Amino acid sequence: MGDLAEIAREKNIRYFMISFVDLAGTQRAKLVPASAITGVQKNGAGFAGFAASFIMSPADPDLLAIPDPNSLIQLPWKPEVGWLASDLVMHGKPVSQGPRNALKRLIARAMEHGIDVKTGVECEFFLITPDGQAVSDPFDASNKPCYDASALMRRYDIIAELSDAMQTLGWEPYQSDHEDANGQFEMNWKYADILLTADRHVFFKFMARSIAERHGLRATFMPKPFMHLTGSGCHAHISLWKDNENVCGDPGDRLELSPTGYHFVGGLIHNADALCAMLNPVVNSYKRINAPRTVSGATWSPNTVTYSDDNRTHMIRVPGGGRFEIRLPDGAANPYLMQAAILAAGLDGVEQKRDPGAPLFVNMYTDGHKVTDAKRLPLNLLDALRALDKSDALRGMLGDGLIDPYLALKTAEWNTHCGYLSEWERTVTLDC
Repeated sequence: MGDLAEIAREKNIRYFMISFVDLAGTQRAKLVPASAITGVQKNGAGFAGFAASFIMSPADPDLLAIPDPNSLIQLPWKPEVGWLASDLVMHGKPVSQGPRNALKRLIARAMEHGIDVKTGVECEFFLITPDGQAVSDPFDASNKPCYDASALMRRYDIIAELSDAMQTLGWEPYQSDHEDANGQFEMNWKYADILLTADRHVFFKFMARSIAERHGLRATFMPKPFMHLTGSGCHAHISLWKDNENVCGDPGDRLELSPTGYHFVGGLIHNADALCAMLNPVVNSYKRINAPRTVSGATWSPNTVTYSDDNRTHMIRVPGGGRFEIRLPDGAANPYLMQAAILAAGLDGVEQKRDPGAPLFVNMYTDGHKVTDAKRLPLNLLDALRALDKSDALRGMLGDGLIDPYLALKTAEWNTHCGYLSEWERTVTLDC
């Protein structure tokens, strides 16, 4: 794509949403009339970084969001508006704190190895009441609600509208289902180059919330909105390509992984505790990955750093076919930082030829206590942040200019959380 003003005339676009995602994962945007898009395409839309979730000062100059014409999406429910992902610039240079900038840096590093990374995501979310207190469907109350046909069809209007939108946009959606928790759904679309998947992930979250609101409901990607129900993950499927050939797979291997694939997995295993800081980025995330059994009988989330074949009780599942799935990320993950962190850890594995160790072929939910030498995942956000702070590998890949502001932002979030008194504390310790 090229000239946005010409595209606006061809597609009857009246306004452009110039969008970016900040360090906290919040999508920010400005509406720009099509009549003004030429200047914005050249010079960017100005934002005060301090007003978004960046470690900046009111004295800093504007962040300039330079729209990427290749990311253009017309809102399916309001096609007169064109959404654009953008890259953040200050003083004529890419902003190191910019999550999309970070991902693009890692993509360039992967290309130095001749590796083109393709990913897909499985977005899980809840449809809840507008006040956030309950699932939206009072009849969706089964202890085993996964794939429930009636519960799925009672939310047909929303799910179909989202699926139709993805088909119109050319994403090739291929299935949607009611997930393991009451009120929870998952929608899948075809994998793509890692940056395109991240852009689509950002837009999907925005679209799901917008369409749910149009139907009088609320969509949430909160990892664990209800303690007795399964949390919302955001599993990522990864494959590695070179000259349009999958170099992640080896049909002769038991897991059908190549040496490069094993090294990439080795990087994820080696850096798992630090990865949690970005793949499980909020206090609530640790209610999901260290959860007790839910009413359905399982959490469907990992708590140990292990990998296996087609076995969903491990952090990494290798179903064959030259790809693998990391089941660690949750719904709160920043779409750009999630992909950047996975790529950083994987490239560390490739460059250092990290050995993931032997796969485990056990049910970690029932027999995990017998695996005494497996690393455990962090129990809370603070432990994950400390692991990220000490991670030479992720610092080297992502850069101090991203890691230090991210740690400052998230540590402040943790400290705020610690300033709240929970009802559990009152119940358990009021009379101590």
